[in-house]
Amino acid sequence: MPPPPPALGRGRKRAAQAFDEALDDAELAAARSALAQGRWQSVRSLLAHTGDEWDRRGHRTTVLAKETYCAPWAREWLLAEPDSGDATVLLALALVRRALRGKEKPDRAREACRAAAGLVPDDPTPWLGLLLLERSLGTHEDTVRAFEQVRGRYADHHHAHHLMVARLAERGGEGPDPLHEVYDFANWAAEQAPADSPLAILPVVAHAERYRVLAAGGHESADPNASGHWVGRRARLVMKAAFDWWLEWEQDGHPRRLIDLNFLAHAKFCEGRGAEAAALFHRIGEHATPAPWSYPDRDPLPAFRAARASALGTA
Repeated sequence: MPPPPPALGRGRKRAAQAFDEALDDAELAAARSALAQGRWQSVRSLLAHTGDEWDRRGHRTTVLAKETYCAPWAREWLLAEPDSGDATVLLALALVRRALRGKEKPDRAREACRAAAGLVPDDPTPWLGLLLLERSLGTHEDTVRAFEQVRGRYADHHHAHHLMVARLAERGGEGPDPLHEVYDFANWAAEQAPADSPLAILPVVAHAERYRVLAAGGHESADPNASGHWVGRRARLVMKAAFDWWLEWEQDGHPRRLIDLNFLAHAKFCEGRGAEAAALFHRIGEHATPAPWSYPDRDPLPAFRAARASALGTA
């Protein structure tokens, strides 16, 4: 039996105050709300219209999969349409989300991802689900294999590269290392991508992810503004290249561009470039993301708002 619709009231108010992973995708937000009420037909229509825009499909499916009752509603969808690839992928990613919360056996989620991949062999999204799982619960080798499966289907997959950078940043020595492998990987990915690819921002993401690890280990200040992590010559070159790319190639239509903008605004603010950070905050608006404002262990919303107020005051 499918679950009852969630009650309205204070829960909805709390949710409105939280970070919204849908970002500025109004169609996704509407479909997610419909799914919470058991109207999976809205999700079917959304994913059908998404087609093979793999970054958008991955973004929408991972966000929908976090909905509390996504798994039972996806099963309800499969009862009506047993051969639906979209329903099978959605169920697989919902099981991944449950496994990451300790509510599902990881092996069951792995099996679901592989079964979905067999049903839709060209779609990188089932492998993205497996990458989400292995990044947190699997070995390094399993993580790399899942990443390679995603990249083999779509070489510029945005979310997959972010997950791989986060995992690589946690490897190796705990002390500062300007030659750490995460920097090499991010630079390589950015160089391999087309000139207009948002993977140009990946070296900035690598810099923030490595700061998260170093600060957690006590090798950098827990206050990113007091850290020297963003002011070295190499860091400044990375930030300048990314900001220049944004000025030339800003991707208004990319589904995860606001994540990149948050990383870049954070970096520019920590670098002390208030005017450049202000330009980015104007583009971000209210669409803050937990990462990197939570790094290494901060309350992200106050951190975002304080940085924005300071930057806009200096612009």
